[in-house]
Amino acid sequence: MLGEYERARQLNEDILTRRRRVLGEDHPDSLLSVSNLAADLWALGEYERARELDEDTLTRRRRVLGEDHPDTLHSVNNLAADLRALGEYERARELEEHVRSHRRS
Repeated sequence: MLGEYERARQLNEDILTRRRRVLGEDHPDSLLSVSNLAADLWALGEYERARELDEDTLTRRRRVLGEDHPDTLHSVNNLAADLRALGEYERARELEEHVRSHRRS
């Protein structure tokens, strides 16, 4: 399915709906599905929607997994990419530095 981002988006929306129903909103697998959906939206150029999902996922991962968990740091990177695509370069840079500082410690 290389390059079939719309089909991937549809599949990831379905998976997300099922995981939320069975596992709940904050389960790590549900959060992974949200992150995958946001990546599909980003690839489709829907940067603002990707940002909304990535911000929510980051908030939930911080609460559920903690600030230093690799998945949380991955969410920070995803949000930085969204912000960069939206022209918010300073905030993106701050988030990227946040990840670097957490990986050094």
